[in-house]
Amino acid sequence: MKTESNMQTIAPAIRRAVPNRIFAAGAVVVALCAAFTPLAHADNAPSKTPGGSLATAAAGSTPLPAGVVARVNNISITQDQVDQIVHTTNAPDTPALRANIKEQLIARELFRQAAEKDHYATKPEVQAAIDQAKNAAIVQAYLRDQIKPAPVTDADVKAQYDKVIATLGDSEYKPSVIAVKDAATAQTILDQLKKGVDFAQLAKQYSQGPAAAQGGAQNWISFKTPIQAGNTQNWPQPLAEALVKLPQGAVSSEPVQVGDAFWILRVDQKRPTQIPPFDQTKDVLRRQLEQAAMQKATAQVVVGLIRNAHIQQ
Repeated sequence: MKTESNMQTIAPAIRRAVPNRIFAAGAVVVALCAAFTPLAHADNAPSKTPGGSLATAAAGSTPLPAGVVARVNNISITQDQVDQIVHTTNAPDTPALRANIKEQLIARELFRQAAEKDHYATKPEVQAAIDQAKNAAIVQAYLRDQIKPAPVTDADVKAQYDKVIATLGDSEYKPSVIAVKDAATAQTILDQLKKGVDFAQLAKQYSQGPAAAQGGAQNWISFKTPIQAGNTQNWPQPLAEALVKLPQGAVSSEPVQVGDAFWILRVDQKRPTQIPPFDQTKDVLRRQLEQAAMQKATAQVVVGLIRNAHIQQ
């Protein structure tokens, strides 16, 4: 069995909705060059202009200082700038790529100088963008210093593996589900299923539940039986109890009500629980624990700031 399939079984209780980290290296460089990056990836060949390349047009008779690849009206474009952008691309580091990047930087500097000459820096929308970028940089620097997630140790990873494995039962199931808002619609679906209408087709047509567009198909799931509250891999307990009673290929004979929704279950596959070795899952578990630690540390900073703030809504 593939590791990914196994992880879908053993780790459903671990939340994945963790905010993306905001400290991406080189993000400023990428943003500054976003308008020009298509050139850097276009066949890795230097673009041509009617009178020669921008680098040729900008060239002067005075030799360039060390570390400078071009000058535009006495403003230097450095080798470091080119290197930074090369490092943010996924393209091979070739002379053609570097030539394109240099021309992009020349073009950007020409645009900047022309805009400055026409006093674009004083336009309200430009000032707003500058303020927004400044505030974002300040927040990023603050969070980088203040958010200190607890380190995740090898023992933590192993303990998490053991904890997840302990929640699994002898069998695992790959179900499909249909969820609707009223009992009458649920009964209509059951009637159509008895007539041989395809479950996936009905899920796409009626379901308001998870993965409706995929025919209601769910990942592998396993429960320790008898079902106990709080040990249902984030499934509602009535659904878990109904699922483990169904043989492979069977559909629930009546809708299962959970709150205001009515669920119809089908067991697409059933088999003995496949437990992957620790070495195959430890990296995924470590990343999940690190994300959880980051989320917890971030929440602690937010709570501390809220406690000392006066907020009106």
